[in-house]
Amino acid sequence: MSNAPDSASELGSQAPNAIEATGKPKLRRALTTPMVVLYGLGVTIGAGIYVLVGTTAAEAGQFAPIAFLMAALVVAFTAFSYAELSTRYPVSAGEAAYVEAGFKRGWLATIVGLLVAASGMVSASAVAIGAGSYLHEFWAVSEAFLTACVVIVMGLIALWGITQSVTIAAVITVIEISGLVFVMYWGFSAPDPKGVSILETLTPSELGHWVGIGSASVLAFFAFVGFEDMANVAEEVKDPKATMPKAIFWTLILATVLYIGTTIAVLVAVPIPTLSASSAPLSLVFVEAGDRTKQVFGLIAVVATVNGVLIQMIMASRVIYGLADRNHLPAILSKVSPSTQTPIVATLAVTAMILLLSLALPIEALAERTSQIVLVVFILVNLALIRLKLNGQRVEGTVHAPLVVPILGVVTSAGLLMISIA
Repeated sequence: MSNAPDSASELGSQAPNAIEATGKPKLRRALTTPMVVLYGLGVTIGAGIYVLVGTTAAEAGQFAPIAFLMAALVVAFTAFSYAELSTRYPVSAGEAAYVEAGFKRGWLATIVGLLVAASGMVSASAVAIGAGSYLHEFWAVSEAFLTACVVIVMGLIALWGITQSVTIAAVITVIEISGLVFVMYWGFSAPDPKGVSILETLTPSELGHWVGIGSASVLAFFAFVGFEDMANVAEEVKDPKATMPKAIFWTLILATVLYIGTTIAVLVAVPIPTLSASSAPLSLVFVEAGDRTKQVFGLIAVVATVNGVLIQMIMASRVIYGLADRNHLPAILSKVSPSTQTPIVATLAVTAMILLLSLALPIEALAERTSQIVLVVFILVNLALIRLKLNGQRVEGTVHAPLVVPILGVVTSAGLLMISIA
């Protein structure tokens, strides 16, 4: 067990230049604000809206957009906490560093880091299954085989290099956002809509509706898993103090707008029973479209879900690397390739675990477990920030959230966790 750092400056001293004196290859600071925003949007959008609109509609029915809005509100408080903490401690395995600084417990930091890595691997497994489902529409081979191919190829890209990996992810993210805009256009302009009206998606009037919305918000919360992943690449950001808060907020705002607009468009165009039974829900909007339109969107959906796998791989491998680099895990996991400057052993381990999970568990179970793991991490991260603030620790040049923000982050995250367990 390592000793916990006493201040932000001690953790912050683990910048690459300070550590490179040991002669050990370190991660490269190469990411700018647009790249980090696209990184966050890539994992958030790919992991959620392309895969889980159907299962969310199965719980909340026509009020699925409200479930997404509720999930966004829960995430917002914790996003402010991450904005402050990621500027205090711009290192890999960010959540583990935050908890270690707040609680002064190395063992607790290790647990949190492993939970974060687990959430990324489980999330990537769920999205890989979705990718396999979309690919199956093009190739009549086993979905399990297609899922395995997606995981292996994304693992190879993740090994290539952080700049190359995030650049590829950024290009894919622009494509997947275009796909959502396409869905909204097609759904709202359908000449013969078979779903509900826009007004019907926004007016829950009975208690039973809110029970379903609350339950669905746990699944919808999974769709927002991603903004916190940006904290785990902070060690590879050129100017983390300036970049991280802006990137976190823009990711959350843009994802929320895209989610609500897309969900309403799909509910207008597709009957809820049909939607809730599909593992490739957005493609249903184009059932009556021409073959070329279906094929174009099918390719966009494949690209979007594949992107989610890649970015979660990057995140999870950086968490494992960060824990090993700070002596919480075996040193072999902190090995960095001198040529690509990527954590090679950690990336291989993460790829193998994602492959195993994606072939062993169904998508609904994976999504729910991811949400629960992330909610536990959110509670601990917010508690860590509360402790830091009560101890009077303040770092100049960083974002500062009022004390009420992490308190509300604990309350909202705990409430959603209780709903998911009940």
